[in-house]
Amino acid sequence: MQFRTILRILGVLLSLFSLTMLPPFMVSIFYKDGGGLAFSLSQILILFFGGSLWFYFRHDKNELRTRDGFLVVVLFWTVLSLSGALPFWLSEKPNISFSDSVFESFSGLTTTGATILTNIDSLPHAILFYRQQLQWLGGMGIIVLAVAILPMLGIGGMQLYRAETPGPVKDSKLTPRIAGTAKALWNIYLGLTVSCALAYWFAGMSVFDAICHSFSTVAIGGFSTHDLSIGYFNSPAIEVICAIFMFIAGINFSLHFVAFRRMDLKNYFADPEFKVYTGILLSISLVTFLILVVTQVHHPADAWHHALFQAISIGTTTGFTTTEFAEWPSILPLLLLLSSFIGGCAGSTAGGIKVIRFLLLFKQGMREIKLLIHPNAVFLIKLGKTALKPRVIQAVWGFFATYVLMFFIIMLLLVADGMPQVEAFSAVAACLNNLGPGLGDVAANYSHLTDHAKWLLSFAMLLGRLEIFTMLVLFTPAFWRR
Repeated sequence: MQFRTILRILGVLLSLFSLTMLPPFMVSIFYKDGGGLAFSLSQILILFFGGSLWFYFRHDKNELRTRDGFLVVVLFWTVLSLSGALPFWLSEKPNISFSDSVFESFSGLTTTGATILTNIDSLPHAILFYRQQLQWLGGMGIIVLAVAILPMLGIGGMQLYRAETPGPVKDSKLTPRIAGTAKALWNIYLGLTVSCALAYWFAGMSVFDAICHSFSTVAIGGFSTHDLSIGYFNSPAIEVICAIFMFIAGINFSLHFVAFRRMDLKNYFADPEFKVYTGILLSISLVTFLILVVTQVHHPADAWHHALFQAISIGTTTGFTTTEFAEWPSILPLLLLLSSFIGGCAGSTAGGIKVIRFLLLFKQGMREIKLLIHPNAVFLIKLGKTALKPRVIQAVWGFFATYVLMFFIIMLLLVADGMPQVEAFSAVAACLNNLGPGLGDVAANYSHLTDHAKWLLSFAMLLGRLEIFTMLVLFTPAFWRR
């Protein structure tokens, strides 16, 4: 294990992260409503710590191995989230504890969208901008951004990219060089963000709100600058724009890359995961619409618009709301929450287990049924025309089993801490799936939870963001053996 090299990389990454304190600092100067001192102090502290690590280990430039990449990713996301809590903690408004600050920071960088803050509309603009910026940085993964820069600093990046990129198959690259891959992903990500911000602005948002909400929409984060979320604007046009960009951000970014390069949309409709992803969201929208109409909660016209928006928002694990969906009748709140377990496509900014894994689990289940009828037959599991290796299916089953196990362990710990069972179930689902809003008392915010519960849910957010194994592998003795 190249510990000295890892610490050197951590120092470089933290030094880069300190630069992200400049935009909210400039916002504080522009709006003159506070928060500037907290960001300037945070930048100094983070830069000092990161710069010290880099300077002390600057001569350690050994090549990273795969195990080193996993450790860098976990260390960086953990240290980054802790460092990102500094502005919340040092700011006079909101005046919150360190545990609350860490929870908010973890929620931002993991694009979960769960919050402990209340009266969000009254917060300084710098804090509001910073929350949205955290989600934007965490959306694609700041590690991928760093991979595009680190080769210029003499640091190999393939191991970091493989450890960070989600999905059952992690070795595919869009371009021959990993730095080119990272840059291609970020160009697409930036292009979507700018397009989303302009669309919001044209639809009636202020420039500030348009920029902030584009950050959290494309990142599938769900943070808003208002307590009422997207419902604050009461604008069908804004909600349509939001739904479109949430849907786009939940698609595998490699499909966006190929479509942009070839100027052809055919690859979307040829992709099995995309077709299942679209079908799931439309099905949930239709079921939600029918129940809302039958129970007369909304007029049919309003029912379809609310149903489609919430199905996309919750299904992609964004977490924006236009209405109090947790108070909807019948099975709707539970149905929407369960849809977040599926989440978006692999290689997207969405959370959850991912559509591709559920598709493979379904195919495996169908194969087992066929084998009961024809025990001696050979049935291959295919994605499109490609037959998958048994190792891929085993990995998917292993991931699913571990995901469920971690879910129930964290839920039991929360119940032991005194949380009601329904609330504990929805809180773990919302945090492990990087969704944000839960049911019951955690539908709006998490401020009433104990510090133990907040730290535990912060851990759940990180597990979900790093897709379980990237983090759990560090807890195995075999990982630390030579």
